[in-house]
Amino acid sequence: MLAMNYRGPYRVRADHNMPYPEIQHPGDAIVKVTRSCICGSDLHLYHGLVPDTRIGSTFGHEFTGIVMDVGRDVTRLKVGDRVLVPFNIACGVCPFCKQELYGNCHESNPEATAVGGIFGYSHTAGGHSGGQAEYVRVPFADVGPYVIPEWMDTEDAVMLTDVFPTGYQAAEMGGIKTGDTVVVFGAGPIGIMAARCAWFFGAARVIIIDHIEYRLEFAREFAHCEAYNFKSMQDPVLFIKKTTDYFGADVCIDAVGCEAEGSALQTLTGRNLLLQAGAATALQWAINSVKKGGIISIVGVYGPTFNMVPIGNVVNKGLTIRANQASVIRLLPKLIEHIQQGHIEPKALITHRIPLAEVSDAYRIFSSKLDNCIKTVLIP
Repeated sequence: MLAMNYRGPYRVRADHNMPYPEIQHPGDAIVKVTRSCICGSDLHLYHGLVPDTRIGSTFGHEFTGIVMDVGRDVTRLKVGDRVLVPFNIACGVCPFCKQELYGNCHESNPEATAVGGIFGYSHTAGGHSGGQAEYVRVPFADVGPYVIPEWMDTEDAVMLTDVFPTGYQAAEMGGIKTGDTVVVFGAGPIGIMAARCAWFFGAARVIIIDHIEYRLEFAREFAHCEAYNFKSMQDPVLFIKKTTDYFGADVCIDAVGCEAEGSALQTLTGRNLLLQAGAATALQWAINSVKKGGIISIVGVYGPTFNMVPIGNVVNKGLTIRANQASVIRLLPKLIEHIQQGHIEPKALITHRIPLAEVSDAYRIFSSKLDNCIKTVLIP
């Protein structure tokens, strides 16, 4: 089987000799992949920043496909169904799944004190093989996979496995009210989607902060927001304060996570020396930019160890911090409705469509931000 094979930091290859997946549990399904994506979170793995990312792993937590086989206990799917597969692997019956916290399932990940199982995201997320492959084993197949409506384009569907739900939940967790000013740190696919979704909740002003001009221009077009380059500012926090009458934003969203640019100290300690769980630059800016009593929403990925954040400012400003992996299953009906009603076309974020056999080039392009790349889809 052809699949992406991780060989160490900055080294991936297309391997035609990867083993075919098999039914291991009566609740499993085998899915033939039709589309998979490279996510910004995959770059954390690619750059060697996620613990217990093992040689020989196959990445990829965003994929669609066709059901090829099902275990004897699977009743909701049948062979031939066209499905989108949420990045969360959820059992549906544990205490956390019953609260619709599908990203925190207690049964899909042996390291379940925190995150639940995630496809293709190291052994810290359960060690499940991912979707950058021709075929994938999907556990708990009666819970996660969602049959794609006949009218829906496959590329819109693959954006429902992570990007659209995560951007939407980022805005949702911000508790955005009518008239709010929302600042999103990060103009990657998730940040751009979060900015677009902020309007759904009644935002009056949406601002994106990043440092890559082509991404900022894309954000202006797709998310209909203001977009500013922090490298042109003396201090992003001061800029946001000035543009909000020195109150600060009502809501700040960290859509960057552990590889943030903008602070030499954070980069040194979090990305170079690995003394903390990534550079928490965007989180620090968010805490200092939001108004007193405001809300911070975090969807950027950080590791399991500590980070240098100004927690005293959180206390003294009376801030609320909300964070989690997106509960894709919970959000799908609402997001499908948004697509069907023409409110959004998620596939418009896709800029590159690359054969799976060229996965090493695809990672290089996305990681190095070449060719104005926003979102990459792999085609088996």
